[in-house]
Amino acid sequence: MKNGIHPAYHTVVYRDRNADYAFLTRSTETSEKTIEWTDGQTYPVVDVQISAGSHPFWTGRTRVLDTAGRIEKFNAKYAKFSK
Repeated sequence: MKNGIHPAYHTVVYRDRNADYAFLTRSTETSEKTIEWTDGQTYPVVDVQISAGSHPFWTGRTRVLDTAGRIEKFNAKYAKFSK
């Protein structure tokens, strides 16, 4: 690798607050916020909206949508255009 052209690669904690899930990894992403990890070290923390701890594919929990209600709302809304 050439020196001076790559961003700094350091240890970062990614935290998913919705699932109360966090993991320690290495990344080029930075943050002003910090967190004390279980090893006693302080690391920058990056908050994410979704992770393997909260994504339905990985957790096995899926959301059930009321498709019948949504279709009825659509038909009622656009019924006047079908005439």
